[in-house]
Amino acid sequence: MEELATAARSAKAYRMPAEWELHEACWLAWPCAQDLWGEDLGPARESFAALCRAIASAPAKELPETPNVLVPNDEEETAARRALSGVPARFFRADYGDIWLRDTAPLFLRSDEGGIIAARFKFNGWGGKYILPGDDRVSLEVAELSRKATRSFDWVLEGGSIEVDGLGTCLTTRQCLLNPNRNPNLDAPALERKLGDALGVSRVLWLDQGLLNDHTDGHVDTLARFVGPGRVVCMEARSSDDPNRQTLESIARALAGFKDAAGRPLEVLRIPSPGSVIGKAGELMPASYVNFYIANHAVAVPVYRSAFDEAAVSAIGALFPDAGKDAARLGQPLLDFLIESLKNHGILSPSLCRAISPARSPIRHTRRWPGAADRGRGNRCRR
Repeated sequence: MEELATAARSAKAYRMPAEWELHEACWLAWPCAQDLWGEDLGPARESFAALCRAIASAPAKELPETPNVLVPNDEEETAARRALSGVPARFFRADYGDIWLRDTAPLFLRSDEGGIIAARFKFNGWGGKYILPGDDRVSLEVAELSRKATRSFDWVLEGGSIEVDGLGTCLTTRQCLLNPNRNPNLDAPALERKLGDALGVSRVLWLDQGLLNDHTDGHVDTLARFVGPGRVVCMEARSSDDPNRQTLESIARALAGFKDAAGRPLEVLRIPSPGSVIGKAGELMPASYVNFYIANHAVAVPVYRSAFDEAAVSAIGALFPDAGKDAARLGQPLLDFLIESLKNHGILSPSLCRAISPARSPIRHTRRWPGAADRGRGNRCRR
C-alpha cells in the first residue's frame, strides 16, 4: 500500500474525479452504422437524443453539461443536428468503430489547481472480442479535439472496468483487470501500482466476478458505484429466478468488508436487480440498474421493462437528496438495444471531458425520460 500511495503522489497531483463532480461536458459518439444496428438504428438515435437532452438539462443560472458529439462526416452531422435540435451540443469530426466512449475515449483527470489532462490507454476490443476500425485511435482523436495535454499509458484499461470516488479509492474486478485477455503480464500488485500512477488512487478494492453473459468480462460499472464519500450502491435479487443472485450477494459481502482510501468502512446501499432480462434470441442479458450516469442535473437510469424498474429509479433518485438530482428514466426501448449492446453508461466518456468543481450541482424539478441509449457492439462510422 505504501508503494501505491507513493505512485499516486508521483502522478503530478492529477486524479480521476468522482462522477458526481460538476462537468463542463461529456463526450459521446453518434450511432450511424446501418450494417451493424440494422432496424434498431432509428430507435437508437431517438434514445441517444433523449439521453443528450437529459445530460444537457439545467435549471436557470445553473451550469449546463454540454454533449460533445462525435460524427464521422457531413451527412451524419446533419442527421445528428436534426435529432438534437434544441440541445446545446457541440459536434466534432472523428472516425470511430464503436460508439462506446466510456471504454474507448481517454479518461480526463484534474489537479487540485484546476489543470486537466487526457489519460490515454490501450484498447483491444474488450479482450479481442470486438475489433472494429477506429476504436484503437478514438482515444487519440478525442484527446486532440479536447485540446488538453495528454498522458499515454502502454497497458489496456477500459473506463467501465474501474469506479473511483475522487478521493483515492478505486473499485474494479479480478475477472476483468486480471483477465489474461487484457494485460497477461501484470498481476494485481503491478496493476495497483499502475492505477495509482495513472489515476491518482491510493487504494484499489477488488471484487471478483461480474454478471452472467457480460462480454466486458465483469466491468465494475454494472456491479457497484460510488454515490458519495464512503458510500457505495450495489444490487440485490428481488425475484426467485434472478440468475445473478449468488454473485450479487458476494458483491455486497465484499463491499461491506472494504475500507476506502480514508480508512472508512464502506456504507453499502442496495437497490433491486432487474432480474432475468431475455434478449430477442432468447439469451440472458447482463442487465443492471447501477449502470446509471450522474450528469450535472440528472441521473440517467437504464430500465428494462422489468417489474423492478420503478423501484430502482426511485431508489437511485433517493441516493442524491442533497444534490437534488433528477432520476431520469431512460428505458424504452432499451431492451431492444440490449440485443446489440450492454449498457447505457458505456456510450459516455467517463471523465466527462472536464471536471471543473468538486461541488455537486442542484436541480429543482423532476422528470421522467422515455427512451434509452445503450451499448452497441458495432457502429463502424468513418469519414
